[in-house]
Amino acid sequence: MTSHSLPKGMIRAASIAGPHEGYMPGFGNDFETEALPGALPQGMNSPQKCNYGLYGEQLSGTAFTAPSHQNERTWCYRIRPSVKHTHRFKKISVPHWKSAPCIDPDIVSLGQYRWDPVAVPGEDLTWVTGMRTMSTAGDVNTQTGMASHMYLVNQSMNDEYFFSADGELLVVPQEGRLRFCTELGIIDLEPREIAILPRGLVYRVEVLEGPARGFVCENYGQKFQLPGRGPIGANCMANRRDFKTPVAAYEDREVPSKVYVKWCGQFHVTEIGHSPLDVVAWHGNYAPCKYDLRTYCPVGAVLFDHPDPSIFTVLTAPSGIEGTANIDFVLFRERWMVAENTFRPPWYHKNVMSEMMGNIYGIYDAKPKGFVPGGMSLHNCMLPHGPDRNAFEHASNEPMVPVFQAETMSFMFETRFPQHLTPWAATAGHMQEDYIDCWGTLEKKFDGTPGVK
Repeated sequence: MTSHSLPKGMIRAASIAGPHEGYMPGFGNDFETEALPGALPQGMNSPQKCNYGLYGEQLSGTAFTAPSHQNERTWCYRIRPSVKHTHRFKKISVPHWKSAPCIDPDIVSLGQYRWDPVAVPGEDLTWVTGMRTMSTAGDVNTQTGMASHMYLVNQSMNDEYFFSADGELLVVPQEGRLRFCTELGIIDLEPREIAILPRGLVYRVEVLEGPARGFVCENYGQKFQLPGRGPIGANCMANRRDFKTPVAAYEDREVPSKVYVKWCGQFHVTEIGHSPLDVVAWHGNYAPCKYDLRTYCPVGAVLFDHPDPSIFTVLTAPSGIEGTANIDFVLFRERWMVAENTFRPPWYHKNVMSEMMGNIYGIYDAKPKGFVPGGMSLHNCMLPHGPDRNAFEHASNEPMVPVFQAETMSFMFETRFPQHLTPWAATAGHMQEDYIDCWGTLEKKFDGTPGVK
């Protein structure tokens, strides 16, 4: 069967043996993959004529002159060059997908906030129309900061494609299964997994099992990378081999199509006469990937005290300030609690980072009630937060025996920038107006008597 005879919507994928069919293991690797034999040039990037009549084209994720250990680019060998995948642009409105700065003077972003899960509406919602921005931080035009979104999707994109010129997307599913048909291959994604979709990558999103709901961190700044482990050494936390990058796949379809583009916070659409997912072979280190959160190996205290939550960092996007991230993606999953004479949940604190949390499933130990799967919370920079009364009393009096924290998976998008609520987050009706009251019954226990606990 030739690629021309493939049924509509089918993508031909390369047959590559490996530990995970359809994917290549590693994070930041220099990959090479081809969907047709001999499609990938060897020993050079830009031959005078490419096999199969393909066009050679480079997709750059960093400046050409970035240091070699940070430089990211991929050479694509495609049926048409990308200049054929856009035409005249027309601005469109995507009202619920906001970009920073998005500061409404009538909304109070200063505070501790929590939201109930939002049901996917009955109206048809695709990846683009179903995005709901919760908060924004920084400035998309200067490529600093981020936005936190919730996606509510019940319809596949049909001959429609999307790419963001503003930043990469970190996707965290909570319900349902999605397929990302990208220029560089196919990623199937389900809850307890995440995906990274690079800036500038063209893709179509299909619903495999819906409706689908989840969370998205839109990173305007430097790309996500693995955090330095320091004295921890070479192992644990997120390991490179557990990230999976798709093998080459392509479409050769002549059909009217639309390409949606997000650029400097504005949305545009262009119409073309074919599928833009036409990369037959590629090699490089700028590519989408997915990661199974169940392979994250947490580390922690084995004698006393509770470490800073940064010990649970999966990915970090650095800023210009060493050690202070533009974004940290932090995971709180199942783990053993063994520290002696220690208050084991996250302690009361306030810090310079703003914390947007989401619950994928189960119970979060510092908030056993109210923070439910599909829900979110925001504790902005320098605002105190911590366990509610029930969590405090339990942790202060529980027997100091090893306890397995089971059936729990929550995450945090943490940024050095203040996060501003969007009108949808503030007024859509799913905000818990009484969240601040969870600390209202905390008691004064001090009476000035030495030794009283």
